[in-house]
Amino acid sequence: MVKEMPVTVKRAIELIGLFVLGTIIIAGNTIIMPLLMAFFFSLVLLPVFRFFRKLKVPEVIAVFLPILLLTIVVALIIWLFSSQIGALLDDFPQIQRTVAKHLDDLSIWISKSFGYSPAEQVKFINVQSKKLFSSLGGVLSGAAGSLSGMVIFIGLLPIYIYLIILYRNLFLRFLLMWFKKEQYLNVEEAVRQTEKMVKSYLVGLLIQITYIIILLGSLLWFFDIQNALLIGIIFAFLNLIPYLGALIGNILGVLLTLASSDSIADVLIVLGAITVVQFLDNNILMPRIVGSQVKINPLVSIVGIIIGGSMAGLSGMFLAMPVLSILKIVFDRSENYRQWGVLLGDERPVKSQMQV
Repeated sequence: MVKEMPVTVKRAIELIGLFVLGTIIIAGNTIIMPLLMAFFFSLVLLPVFRFFRKLKVPEVIAVFLPILLLTIVVALIIWLFSSQIGALLDDFPQIQRTVAKHLDDLSIWISKSFGYSPAEQVKFINVQSKKLFSSLGGVLSGAAGSLSGMVIFIGLLPIYIYLIILYRNLFLRFLLMWFKKEQYLNVEEAVRQTEKMVKSYLVGLLIQITYIIILLGSLLWFFDIQNALLIGIIFAFLNLIPYLGALIGNILGVLLTLASSDSIADVLIVLGAITVVQFLDNNILMPRIVGSQVKINPLVSIVGIIIGGSMAGLSGMFLAMPVLSILKIVFDRSENYRQWGVLLGDERPVKSQMQV
């Protein structure tokens, strides 16, 4: 008779496994992140592929067409963003004058409030500028590395999507071979729910981006705020990163407004418009679009996003939520790891089970 492993040893092995997995992701994120992103996009494109197959389109072409449609959508988004950046650069002389005025006002306020003369402020800025320029070489080399990594990422993504869809049955067979036949139904249910969750999440994000750009851009345009559409685009994409993205979007919206307007009222209008749109998004629109899919509690979400960002950058932050949702689906259907599913979920017990 095989002696059962103590619970403490099991938990220790699980924690060691998490540490090893994290180390692998950090060391190989340039390989893992494109694959993971391609996996999620493949699940979204599967219904389109199945539609073309029903029309008797050859399999190879039916795989290629959804990727082509995705490429067109991404190209349109990039074109829209670049056109707004171009319009912003056209107003650069006016932005310089506005920023200079704000800096003068800030300098006067610092001088009155803290007793630092403009000459002392200029000296401080010069010292900090020298430190900044001394490390500029490292920053530029890092940026060049990030840019080359992004090019490789974008280049590999459609290839991975194509191959994942084409060999989907092979991967499913590989997955089933790890389980006993009596567990196949449970595995199949987990796979179907994962596909449903990912499609709902990513399609919901696409719809969310669209209506935030339209709502926020239109609202700011109504109040005659410059760069209204650009603020809407930036906030919509940053809002894809739960909790943290909205904060960064608010800051960038304020900075863009300060760069193009002398009035503090415009800043308040931008903050008010973002607050209204975010309230509608969080409480009315997004819950109806995504529906009651797998829910992750806010603490785990924030920690997961920060960990994802530290491990794999922006792509890690973006993929943190769907990865956590998939893990919860798997944990909820596993006898050995169900407690991890409880930890990830947002269902709070009515009362503590401990008698204190």
